[in-house]
Amino acid sequence: MRDTLNHIVIVGAGMAGLRTAEALRGHGFEGRLTLLGEEAHRPYSRPPLSKEVLTGAGMDPSGGAPGRLVGHRALRLRENDVMDDLDLDFRPNTRAVGLDTVAREVHVSGPGGTDGAVRYDGLVIATGARARRPDTDLDGVYVLRTLDDAEAVRAEFDSGGRLVVVGAGFVGAEVAASARTVGMDVTLVEAAPTPLTRVVDPRIGGVLTELHRENGVDVRLGTSVTGFEGRGRVERVRLADGSTLEASLVVVGIGVRLNTEWLRGSGVELLADGAVACDEYSATSVPDVYAVGDLANWPHPRYGGRIRLEHWTNASEQGEAAAYNLLAGDGRTPFTPVPYFWSDQYGRKIQLLGQGSPADEVAFVHGSPEDRKFVAFLGRDGMLTGVLGLRSTPRTMRYRGLLERPTTWDEALEAAGFAVA
Repeated sequence: MRDTLNHIVIVGAGMAGLRTAEALRGHGFEGRLTLLGEEAHRPYSRPPLSKEVLTGAGMDPSGGAPGRLVGHRALRLRENDVMDDLDLDFRPNTRAVGLDTVAREVHVSGPGGTDGAVRYDGLVIATGARARRPDTDLDGVYVLRTLDDAEAVRAEFDSGGRLVVVGAGFVGAEVAASARTVGMDVTLVEAAPTPLTRVVDPRIGGVLTELHRENGVDVRLGTSVTGFEGRGRVERVRLADGSTLEASLVVVGIGVRLNTEWLRGSGVELLADGAVACDEYSATSVPDVYAVGDLANWPHPRYGGRIRLEHWTNASEQGEAAAYNLLAGDGRTPFTPVPYFWSDQYGRKIQLLGQGSPADEVAFVHGSPEDRKFVAFLGRDGMLTGVLGLRSTPRTMRYRGLLERPTTWDEALEAAGFAVA
């Protein structure tokens, strides 16, 4: 282990930042460890925000003040005593506003508007992303990214009404499913021809479209939102096809903006979309500075170029890898994960291993779309690139090993028991 690292600072208290801190301690780092978090809360799990939190399932009223979702069991990444054992200098309500890589200082704005600088020997950037917000000041229009967002949307759910969800990515799809679970009228609007266009092949997206419709969602595809109407509060959503939708509540899920503005001028290389350019070890262009989670872009040998993943699992795995590499010196290990993502909708688990789009080949190797229970192989250029399962967890995970090494399309089919001509 390197003996020149006495103080490591992690900027960002989400899953990526917390897992980095845990891994640093797990790999024997005994120095000072500071975790800076912009929110007021301890690290919490984001995936339940659009699912259990919105439906109210699993609430623990003893865990927080009345009406606060901090008591929701699904949100807890770690119990308090586990966090305390990490011996962290945890600073909530502290936002990074600049980085001086020569002086090795993170410039911060703390509680009450206090400014200051935090010196470091090693730095891990884990500030993640924020939701893109629509251009409107009407009440009743929300995004869903943080615990505070979820509390606001949940309060609206309790009053019922007509919900319009803009964007059929995973967050939007999950919000729609959660709203139907509590009995709301829901319309899901997506500019692309099928949901999850960036993530899965359209043939799979078509199955997910029908799943929403079977559960009572009015799905509008191939048209975008052009504006919101109302007197002080949203009443209608205007679409590009000329139609309007009545709405008492709108949740917008149209992607994210990366929280990397504070790095400009620091010497840390940023790509055109604001992502932090990393090497195969998660290291940035500046010595002793690493990046993890949503904002990290790095070369992956199995996917023919650079990738960036907004997955909960990746945040955890990359935090572990970056911690090891920061401490390892010359013994670093490339970060080459099998991407993994899951979503829960209408009591059904959707899982994706590898990359799901674009795909030249789609083969349903177990089950069928009609049964709403299947495992599908996804291929490109004669190689297996992804495995997607619906209500098929054990069988889906069985094929992870095929994606850990280069596997041809024919080899994958043979592994699933298909005869190849």
